[in-house]
Amino acid sequence: MRSHKLFIFLAIAVLLVGLLAACGGSPAPTEEAAVPPPTEKAAAPTEAPKEEPTAAPKEEVAEPVTIQVYYPVAVDAPIADILQGYIDEFQAENPNITVEPVFSGGYGDVQTAIQTIIDGGGEAPAAAVMLATALYDLVNSDTIAPLDGYIAAMDNGDAYLNDFEAAFLENSRYDDKLWSIPFQRSAVVMYYNVDMFKEAGLEPPTSWQSWAEAAQALTKKEGDATNWGLQFPSDWPYWLFQPLAIGNGQNIFIDECHVAFNDPAVIEAVQFYIDLSGEYGAMPPGVQAIWPSAPTDFASGATAMIVHSSGSIKGILEQADFEVGVMPYPGKEEGSYASVPGGGNLYILKSAPQEQQDAAWKFIEFLSSPELAADYSINTGYIVSRRSALNTDAMKAHVAEVPQALDAMNALQDAGAEFSIQDLGEVRNIFHNYLQQAFNGELSAADAMNAAQTEAEAAMAPFCE
Repeated sequence: MRSHKLFIFLAIAVLLVGLLAACGGSPAPTEEAAVPPPTEKAAAPTEAPKEEPTAAPKEEVAEPVTIQVYYPVAVDAPIADILQGYIDEFQAENPNITVEPVFSGGYGDVQTAIQTIIDGGGEAPAAAVMLATALYDLVNSDTIAPLDGYIAAMDNGDAYLNDFEAAFLENSRYDDKLWSIPFQRSAVVMYYNVDMFKEAGLEPPTSWQSWAEAAQALTKKEGDATNWGLQFPSDWPYWLFQPLAIGNGQNIFIDECHVAFNDPAVIEAVQFYIDLSGEYGAMPPGVQAIWPSAPTDFASGATAMIVHSSGSIKGILEQADFEVGVMPYPGKEEGSYASVPGGGNLYILKSAPQEQQDAAWKFIEFLSSPELAADYSINTGYIVSRRSALNTDAMKAHVAEVPQALDAMNALQDAGAEFSIQDLGEVRNIFHNYLQQAFNGELSAADAMNAAQTEAEAAMAPFCE
């Protein structure tokens, strides 16, 4: 739903910040899955993509300038306080730049709010954190500016980019241009109760078969109550499902114009999800709408394993009174594993005046320093985005105390690319619809994925001809 009055949106944003401060102790979902965005049909390009001019950033931002930066509030962490601290430090070093943060729900809420402002003729922020996978939609709508000129102007531009995790840069490049900088990134991981495994004489699973058998053995029923061996949130299913498909040798998409929903390996992964409940009785049947509650259930001992975001590590460790294991999903074959990255990147908005874009880039450089990358990871639970951040004293001390943080980062070694496609919102909705029908037994895995393939190809056709 769109509003053409900018002041209404900003008032809502201010209220959201207040609510965040008031509700600091309550668990909050850690990924976009928690707040499914109101999806709007992306407009297909009507002409060949325009050649972007090479950015010509100034050497310094000399005149006083104020920039707005939009952030999603998507983890159980004091995001507002953390970022305000960074802003205060940045402004002390750059007294001519004023940064005004605006917090606006989930990733989709930020993107929708910005598009509403632009469509209404208002002044968009200079920068924003939005989903890394939103890249194609943001380029097609001419919303974001390429960053290559800024990188070229750096003394160490190549070294700067190469320091980021390769998996996090997957969704930063398109059409031979760089469009975003990784910021708050995560990975899909499996959490397991090490104490329960030891008591049952079990080792961490190393294949689909051993995973199913461990979940089956750890499922305990007492009267009407069940302590499940595994909980698998599937109310926003594509992200947590992807490692199942990757672990069977085929991601759910091939490139920006081709999905692989009906590939036999993907269909088999759908069937494995179904079998975990239907054949093994190891997890609740059907769609499990438990994204917000799964970490708490796990930390309380109500389930032996969950799949979730690595961004939940901090909250889980604070609640659990047992040893917590973190690992990528076991793959189908013995000794294979799979994960997928997630989270948001920093973008510069094309409609902002050049002086605001230049100031925004200085702020992005500041936020992405190894020291702040380490600090942000420590205080939020997101995976550290730069390798050099691991060499900071703060991060060394953190991983010594919380080795699970390094386990989550290591899961990226087995990660495939996160789902990013032309007309992402529409295609993702199609996949969700049919995947959930398969989970609920309304369609067979093969019938559901064949239907999803057909409809997705039709949705992408205007963008990929």
